[in-house]
Amino acid sequence: MKLVTYSVDGGEPRVGSLEDGEIRPLGGPSMVEFIGRGGSPEPGEDVVPAQRARIHAPIPRPGKIIAIGLNYEDHAAETGAEIPEKPIVFAKYSNTVVGPGDAIRVPPVVEEPDYEAELAVVIGREAKNVPVEEALGHVFGYMNSNDVSARDLQRSEGGQWTRAKSIDTFGPMGPYIATTDEVPDPQDLSIRCILNGEVMQDGTTSKMIFSVAELVSFLSHGMTLEPGDVIMTGTPPGVGMARDPKVWLKAGDEVSIEIEGLGTLTNPVETT
Repeated sequence: MKLVTYSVDGGEPRVGSLEDGEIRPLGGPSMVEFIGRGGSPEPGEDVVPAQRARIHAPIPRPGKIIAIGLNYEDHAAETGAEIPEKPIVFAKYSNTVVGPGDAIRVPPVVEEPDYEAELAVVIGREAKNVPVEEALGHVFGYMNSNDVSARDLQRSEGGQWTRAKSIDTFGPMGPYIATTDEVPDPQDLSIRCILNGEVMQDGTTSKMIFSVAELVSFLSHGMTLEPGDVIMTGTPPGVGMARDPKVWLKAGDEVSIEIEGLGTLTNPVETT
């Protein structure tokens, strides 16, 4: 299934499945609640044409957003970093989450905002001390995400990344979650970032240093992963800070993330 969080005519957000330009309500107002009951639909109302609906971030307020840095060897190389021996983990808080069409709003404190196309993993059932070979069984699905990053803060504040990554609106996600049956191999997906019509990143998840299964297993040791938690798995090369000249997001830009089988996530950029 392709699952969306949507609303119609200003009503409360609902969960539905998207197919052939229509949304079928699945019952219940919360994607996390839907995932928690095993993704089992309840009787819903009549279908809604997708063009009538506003599509929100699939999980507007995840319990945890766990992000991974330098998880593509060619991205590590373009930044001059060494290949990590273990996953580099940082937090990206839920205040960052916006949906398709919502603005990435750059505040005055940020002078160097950058884009990062990333495959986001949605946890489907509790994972604790999970071996690698069982890890994908705890995944509910996948979605596009953009790990928007304040490079000036990331560079200038003692090496910590969390504040630089957790500016309001700096975590677009969507437009939908594709359940695992629609993505048979998360390590064989094309992934692109397109800025104002120009392809800036063009990679493949096969180039990840640590696979989705390895990340889920690694994180589950000492940290319980819960239904609806999101793991952002790193970005391929082509980010703005590695270009010559450097490319920073600016007001009036439009940035799109496209991952094979996961649709397109597009957001305008504004300044505040």
